[in-house]
Amino acid sequence: MASRRVSSLLSRSFMSSSPSLFSLRGMNRGAQRYSNAAAAVENTITPPVKVEHTQLLIGGRFVDAVSGKTFPTLDPRNGEEIAQVAEGDAEDVNRAVAAARKAFDEGPWPRMTAYERSKILFRFADLIEKHNDEIAALETWDNGKPYEQSVQIEVPMLARVFRYYAGWADKIHGMTMPGDGPHHVQTLHEPIGVAGQIIPWNFPLLMLSWKLGPALACGNTIVLKTAEQTPLSALLVGKLLHEAGLPDGVVNIVSGFGATAGAAIASHMDVDKVAFTGSTDVGKIILELASKSNLKAVTLELGGKSPFIVCEDADVDQAVELAHFALFFNQGQCCCAGSRTFVHERVYDEFVEKAKARALKRNVGDPFKSGIEQGPQVDSEQFKKILKYIKYGVDAGATLQAGGDRLGSKGYYIQPTVFSDVKDDMLIATDEIFGPVQTILKFKDLDEVIARANNSRYGLAAGVFTQNLDTAHRLMRALRVGTVWINCFDVLDASIPFGGYKMSGIGREKGLYSLNNYLQVKAVVTSLKNPAWL
Repeated sequence: MASRRVSSLLSRSFMSSSPSLFSLRGMNRGAQRYSNAAAAVENTITPPVKVEHTQLLIGGRFVDAVSGKTFPTLDPRNGEEIAQVAEGDAEDVNRAVAAARKAFDEGPWPRMTAYERSKILFRFADLIEKHNDEIAALETWDNGKPYEQSVQIEVPMLARVFRYYAGWADKIHGMTMPGDGPHHVQTLHEPIGVAGQIIPWNFPLLMLSWKLGPALACGNTIVLKTAEQTPLSALLVGKLLHEAGLPDGVVNIVSGFGATAGAAIASHMDVDKVAFTGSTDVGKIILELASKSNLKAVTLELGGKSPFIVCEDADVDQAVELAHFALFFNQGQCCCAGSRTFVHERVYDEFVEKAKARALKRNVGDPFKSGIEQGPQVDSEQFKKILKYIKYGVDAGATLQAGGDRLGSKGYYIQPTVFSDVKDDMLIATDEIFGPVQTILKFKDLDEVIARANNSRYGLAAGVFTQNLDTAHRLMRALRVGTVWINCFDVLDASIPFGGYKMSGIGREKGLYSLNNYLQVKAVVTSLKNPAWL
């Protein structure tokens, strides 16, 4: 796996003649009708991993919550309990912040050379690779995503992101600049201090890496809260961080609920910065709590309703496959999913028929089975929300081309669903559904689709499918979004910044830009006497 380009496995692109992992799975298995697929979700496979860590990680040790409370984390394949996990609250956040503050103010992490920090991060990446299958199995068991996706794509990418930031650790530096008088002027780039980080459930490990990586490279200490739906994989990864040589208290992991543990982090007076990935509504709360406490720095990666634009010159077969991936990948639980599929009127009817056929072929079932493209949704709340939006679509008059119901009688499986004849003001076209529901809208020309695509409170990402370079350049500049993918989708290399316009967030994660989230810039001016030059 080390020799393969990890991002090419995560993304879909038609710039190469080589089929991707996803197209091989979907296209080579023939029609998988929902009536037949239902049987595939009833019998669950025993995961090839044991749950060993369910406590909070504070100050380098696994400890129970102060209250002694626990909560169940559930298997989305059947709703059954996997394990009881420590339920951290404000008192546990206080303990974690105290440990992080002591590690920052008194510990070796910000005082060791950047090269030494990088070596620890490189060792950590090696340990991730060593435990690749175990980490992947926990991720799939807790989240429901296909095991092949976890083991072949996401865990290797976790290692890749940490190697990327390990490489940055000893390349962070300030500048010198000329002053207008006899002064030596320089800037210092200093770690911001204690960072609070709150990660979501859809990509638990990747979001952990996007936050821990830059914060650690810059020399910060961290209190990280996992999503209550998916706490298990982060605890194992935290153990491996310490095996790699991370000093105690540098990374503290609290499992718990947003209203208690998450709010305590965002409002804590001794947390210097907070980073959050999740819904826009909760992002507003985080921003308010940060401003009402110590006005801590905030970065937010929030919701999206990303347009995927299929132009009139498109190869329809390729466009259908890429649009399918853009929406249905990860059970549709992607903030940047191409969830508004705009198709030119010249190819619209053909596209709709082929999109329907592709959805009916999608292989849904137990995520531990080989060849599965789609597992269950993460929990009952998300499951019910998606079904509610499907009903909204039907009631609003959109044409239900495929799916529209649960799959099987247990667990949180939903049929891959396709709507056509969707109008811009329908809830399925305005709201973030976060599920396997494709909405297909018709457009006439570029002026129209630009205006409609931008007519959203979100601005996270967009996809463009065209063979015309002028069309591509026009759209990439006109779309008010943080990322535009042209003839590809979900290319998420560690070096590529990710974030949104409008209500899709504040700031950028990944790449060079993310380092700025965890640094303070200090100007230092020193008087010079009789300088040889200025």
